[in-house]
Amino acid sequence: MTETTRADGRTVDQLRPVTIERGWSAHAEGSALISFGGTKVLCTASFTNGVPRWLTGKGKGWVTAEYAMLPRATNSRNDRESIKGKVGGRTHEISRLIGRALRAVVDTKALGENTIVIDCDVLQADGGTRTAAITGAYVALADAIEWGRAKGFVGKNAKALIDSVSAVSVGIIDGEPMLDLAYVEDVRAETDMNVVVTGRGLFVEVQGTAEGAPFDKRELDALLELGVNGCGDLREAQIAALAEGLA
Repeated sequence: MTETTRADGRTVDQLRPVTIERGWSAHAEGSALISFGGTKVLCTASFTNGVPRWLTGKGKGWVTAEYAMLPRATNSRNDRESIKGKVGGRTHEISRLIGRALRAVVDTKALGENTIVIDCDVLQADGGTRTAAITGAYVALADAIEWGRAKGFVGKNAKALIDSVSAVSVGIIDGEPMLDLAYVEDVRAETDMNVVVTGRGLFVEVQGTAEGAPFDKRELDALLELGVNGCGDLREAQIAALAEGLA
């Protein structure tokens, strides 16, 4: 599967260059600037002692996320959704996806009655913005939890994070399954899929659509294998980022 060479020189099972700049924001309790090639997403985690009214007194915390793109993150300028007066369906969908992915690896009881809101802002888009957002958001979340622990809001020995989580896109182009699609590949894909995987290799979510010809089980299995392996590499990048000291 690794013989085909893509336009950017990668093999079909190779991620774009991934960088995670932990602690990028001076103000947020946790933050990370993540790059998947030309896609760059700033993830900030805000920690609040307390929970929404509907959770008060239940001994559980809450983790949620919001996603947005800067007006010139793409080739042409898009109006801010605040100017349009409403949040678009795509933005809602991706925000919910990021929140679900993060909550899948959080023990809300161990978190205590605290709320963490993750903001994922796309600075530059070149395909895979939602998968980069999930991967970077985990790093920001981990640091926010440790901030809460240091302040005494999270129990000293509480294991609020039960696993890691990352995500990557896969797709079929000219009949070939490929990992981590850049925009020029994404727009040509016959099948497009986003795979969200925990550090243990368990699936949180799989979003797959046949944009052109339907795909069979053999192709699905190949895509899932690419996704799991890619997320394994992303997990190593997350571990490396979290192991580095903050400035």
